[in-house]
Amino acid sequence: MSTFKTIQLAEHVLNALSAHIAVLDETGNIVTVNNAWRLFAIENTPLHLAGAFIGVNYLAVCDQVTGVNAKDAAAVAEGIRSVMRGDIAEYVIEYCFDSSSVNGWFICRVTAFPWESTLRVVVSHANITQRKLTENKLRISATAFETQEGIIVADENGIILRVNQAFLGMTGYKSEEVIGQGLLIFRSERHHADFYATIWSEVELTGMWKGEVWNQRKNGENYPEHVTVTAVKDPDGIITNYVLTLAEITMSNAAAEEIKSLAFYDPLTKLPNRRLLLDRLNLALISSARSGEDGALLIIDLDDFKTLNDTLGHGIGDLLLQQVAQRLLACVRSTDTVARLGGDEFVVLLEGLGAQSAPTAEAESIGIKILNVINQPYTLISYQRHSTASIGITLLSGQEADLDTLLQQADIAMYQAKKAGRNTLRFFDKQMQESINDRASLEGELRKALIKKQFQLYYQAQVDQCGQEIGAEVLLRWIHPELGVVSPAQFIPLAEETGLLLPIGLWVLDTACAQIKSWQQNPLTSKLTLSVNVSASQFRHVDFFAQVQEALSRYALNPMLLKLELTENLLLENIEETIVSMAELRSIGVRFSLDDFGTGYSSLQYLKRLPLTQLKIDQSFVRDLVVDVCDKAIVRTIIAMAKSLNLEVIAEGVETDEQRQCLLSEGCSLFQGYLFGKPMPINEFDQGHLQANH
Repeated sequence: MSTFKTIQLAEHVLNALSAHIAVLDETGNIVTVNNAWRLFAIENTPLHLAGAFIGVNYLAVCDQVTGVNAKDAAAVAEGIRSVMRGDIAEYVIEYCFDSSSVNGWFICRVTAFPWESTLRVVVSHANITQRKLTENKLRISATAFETQEGIIVADENGIILRVNQAFLGMTGYKSEEVIGQGLLIFRSERHHADFYATIWSEVELTGMWKGEVWNQRKNGENYPEHVTVTAVKDPDGIITNYVLTLAEITMSNAAAEEIKSLAFYDPLTKLPNRRLLLDRLNLALISSARSGEDGALLIIDLDDFKTLNDTLGHGIGDLLLQQVAQRLLACVRSTDTVARLGGDEFVVLLEGLGAQSAPTAEAESIGIKILNVINQPYTLISYQRHSTASIGITLLSGQEADLDTLLQQADIAMYQAKKAGRNTLRFFDKQMQESINDRASLEGELRKALIKKQFQLYYQAQVDQCGQEIGAEVLLRWIHPELGVVSPAQFIPLAEETGLLLPIGLWVLDTACAQIKSWQQNPLTSKLTLSVNVSASQFRHVDFFAQVQEALSRYALNPMLLKLELTENLLLENIEETIVSMAELRSIGVRFSLDDFGTGYSSLQYLKRLPLTQLKIDQSFVRDLVVDVCDKAIVRTIIAMAKSLNLEVIAEGVETDEQRQCLLSEGCSLFQGYLFGKPMPINEFDQGHLQANH
């Protein structure tokens, strides 16, 4: 590259830089400057004429720059001379610039380089105002961080990132012992888990929580402090950090009593809270073991309390809880304990039972008294209200027992009282616990069943009056490797309660559609229809129509071959929405069968509006059809009704030829039942169908 091009390139490089740059010769005369220098120097130096920079001695005019104090200007000039002499390789100074047009901080760098057997010196000035402001903020933040209050900075998961010296002095920890740990490392045992859950719920909702908390030092000592938790959010509103400030409380006697009250008593009802209840329950068990006297633990849950809160507000709900607390206290002796666990749940601890009658009888008597007292009218400002309760009772028999287990037993019994219709009481027994454990175990296995492909569809034939198969109903079976075949009556209700019936139902729908697709490939099975039972939760799911439509499209099916079986009770809830949903599916060709007809509470007014294809006579009417005139009359009525509504009618549970003949004589020509085949896996069903058609 020629010397001329090299010089051009150097000029382009200098002009591309944002720093204000001048190149001096060995005497201090300006050889060249970049564009940034020209723009800046016109207003802020005496060199205000265009082109007047070149040849001017920078050292001579350095102290004339407007906005720089004389001391800094002299220092820059001396720094340049030192570099020229070779005393130093580089000179750097930061200085403040304050003129009418520019205010801020700059950094000046001076370096030298050889050029054609002479010396050249580069002088650059760069704006560092933003850096200075940032450094100042950091110094202020660092000073504020080392305040007298303890400070913790945690990430979005509650993992500690930083603590200050005040915190370390307060707790006795070293920074390396807490950084990387969760915030629960300081948690004392004075608060229940619900207390901390409330704190974090409020932080998530409002961004902040303030209050008094008992925490624990490294040496195990519990101490009270005022804590503020603040959520730090990014521009999108996502929490990125939590900042906790902690101020240790110096307690007066009154303050100490207040903190004790907060730690052991419910602030709304003034009853003992869970912590104090557990203390007294532990003492009661020790006393019972020594004296041989029995006791009882009663959990009392108000019925439909949420409805009261939702309709009249939490203020009215709080008034009811306060009045319930007073009534409970009036039902027991001074030696007994009435506590509030939270929400609308209370606990009564009875001690010294069995002196006058059996402990069970005494506990039941007090439980009935509580039910009657709670059931009396309440005056809540201007409202008159009634309330009932469900009570679960477990006995303390003097033997060692885990406190949480006793509470769980009473809780299980309370839910049994709820199931029994509410406003009643139930005693815990081991069979309840076994039932709960079995249910929990079965639920765990059920959650894995779909993933492990333990479900299987069985097919039961549906035939016409000539015995010709016209289709089948798919029935879900759970084949567990250890439990064997689990009854649908056992796992279907559990799947419904746990929400697992939605993914299971979607699997059944998809598998059934895949089977229809398979049948369509064979002329002998291409016209077979398949009936699929649909649960209430599945039918009402917002995506159900889209799921059915997608399955039909994916397998390229004739929708007329898919029949959805619904129960009467499903149809009668939200009837208008049900009609709309069914109409949408009927519009794409899907057919509907009303299962178990006659066993529910159908309204004929709605029945005529439902876009049904078929009514299914329940097997309970078919079973004694031949000998029971009432069943025969019901079947005759259903068939007549179906015909008048232009619907097909099919009878299920047909097991004998006498039943088939009787149904035929009444006008029913479609059948399903053991007479024509039991439910069976698809390979057996297909084999039987092909043999029948040959």
